Amino acid sequence: MTHRIDPEVREGLRAFHALTGPRGLIDFDIPRQRELYEEMNRAALAAQPPNDRVEYEDLTVPGPADAPDVAVRVYRPAGTKGAGLLPGILYIHGGGMVTGSVETDHRQVLPLVEAVGAVVVSVDYRLAPEHPHPAPVEDCYAALLWMSGQAAALGVDAGRMALYGGSAGGGLAAAVALLARDRGTPRLAFQMLPYPMLDDRNITPSSHEITDIGIWDRAANLQGWQALLGDPMGTDGVSPYAAPARAADLSGLPPAYLDVGELDLFRDENIDYAHRLMQAGVPVELHVYPGGIHAGELLAPDSELAIRINEYRLRALDRALNAPAAPR
Repeated sequence: MTHRIDPEVREGLRAFHALTGPRGLIDFDIPRQRELYEEMNRAALAAQPPNDRVEYEDLTVPGPADAPDVAVRVYRPAGTKGAGLLPGILYIHGGGMVTGSVETDHRQVLPLVEAVGAVVVSVDYRLAPEHPHPAPVEDCYAALLWMSGQAAALGVDAGRMALYGGSAGGGLAAAVALLARDRGTPRLAFQMLPYPMLDDRNITPSSHEITDIGIWDRAANLQGWQALLGDPMGTDGVSPYAAPARAADLSGLPPAYLDVGELDLFRDENIDYAHRLMQAGVPVELHVYPGGIHAGELLAPDSELAIRINEYRLRALDRALNAPAAPR
């Protein structure tokens, strides 16, 4: 399959394997996976020039009932505090439900703040297997409730709030959208879902096809879902707030943007979810990238494909959150 990967992305994947071995992170136990993931992202961030156009602060906010407070990092364009209301984005990091933090995705949030001119709240949710479902999604929803309740103090326009999450973060973002709909608050304007992790059943053709690519393939996906769900994984008892592909009704959700690579394990479940959203009357923009793999734009950030992927995402967010309201 390697020959089908975009050539520039393929070089990025080889560089990743030079650090991890050809099977990626799956050959390490989860604590070591977390260490390596943090180390690689720190190195990538250190290679970027300093950015004084974005300011941020770390806070703790009320967590779910009978649970610890949730750590968040609040970003805004520099110099905009008190200067009017901005769009708000709840950002949920990836990492397969078992790794990742606000630190690992810091470099991805910075351009998002600048391009959209938004206040971004990045949530440091609890990780599986120490904290299985529903801890991660409830942490994210608690952060969203705090963001909505503090919108005026944050300088956020409560009518222009969106979710953004990739991979596991995309699955959690889709689940938070379901929770917000079903619990009646808050109202969301948009959901940005790059290659979201949606379906614990692992029965699609692409979930069997992507087995030895060395970046979030079948073995890694099974490990992530097992950590989150334990024995119920794949059974009829799994909640749609854990695996949004299980949701029977997708109506009433905010407009969505999904993208996925042709060679991503999540390809088929993402395409199916996009189709089901459309069938439920939800406006959807869907991109499938030939030669693309899971997180390929992060492995080869200067590649033509990565530039195209990031440009489309940022344009879609900007349109959703900054375009003039249509006349009624």
